Amino acid sequence: EGLAPEANKLVNSLKRMPMLHDEAYAQETKLNNCLEFPDNTLVLPLSKQNKRIFYTILELLPLLDSSNMTPDDWAKIARKLEEHYEKYDGFVILHGTDTMAYTASALSFMCENLGKTVVLTGSQVPIYELQNDGRDNLLGALLLAGQFVIPEVCLYFYNKLYRGNRVTKVDAGSFNAFSSPNLPPLANAEVDITINWETVWRANTKKKFRVHTNMNRNVGLLRIFPGITAAAVKAFLQPPIEGIVLETYGSGNAPNRDELLEELRKATERNVVILNCTQCLRGSVKTVYATGQ
Repeated sequence: EGLAPEANKLVNSLKRMPMLHDEAYAQETKLNNCLEFPDNTLVLPLSKQNKRIFYTILELLPLLDSSNMTPDDWAKIARKLEEHYEKYDGFVILHGTDTMAYTASALSFMCENLGKTVVLTGSQVPIYELQNDGRDNLLGALLLAGQFVIPEVCLYFYNKLYRGNRVTKVDAGSFNAFSSPNLPPLANAEVDITINWETVWRANTKKKFRVHTNMNRNVGLLRIFPGITAAAVKAFLQPPIEGIVLETYGSGNAPNRDELLEELRKATERNVVILNCTQCLRGSVKTVYATGQ
């Protein structure tokens, strides 16, 4: 058997980690003896800003390996944010790294009129292991969500806070596993926390926060490669597909062979939405070359 999520294990482990729970303060104030702070509420030591962050751990069941995430799970997370939105100043979502960038991007579009900080984070190595990145990632995410108003869905990893829909996993074996090639980090947490306020979205608090959970599953990714056949494209575009992200070369180029273009034309006539996106980590789609038009 490999590594798998385990219910209730996290909160009990965190209570034994001084950097993530000030047990002396909790005992002194009888933190968990009042209705306001149940047993799943923990408290950080005082921060450099002389603030003390309280956080409550809520588990969504069943616990999943992130490889098994679906749009239904995105909707479950979004509804949980909506349910608790008025109770907390910010939110940290713990998530497996394999699909964390997908979830961050999806939630960024599902959350409308967001006025609070939402941070996804996780670890390459389980937080229970002696050498791991989970403790620092969780602490950094809590400090950012608890002390700053960054009204976006973000992803925090290895001392950097990224915009949720601009980040991707780039390394399977390094603690520095995520990057945002086309946008600088929103924040850096090193000796001090530095926020790139010019890049951060402004809060929209005039309208009520709400979430959109009606997700279309009939959307897919089609990656262009040398030698791709018209038959393969035709098979991919068959109903019930309603939209595709076409991952093309360079600045948006793809083979302009007649048989391929014909399959794309037929799909658009069936109202299939086709979005052109470059395979490259940096840069964007441009209609400079004939093969990109």
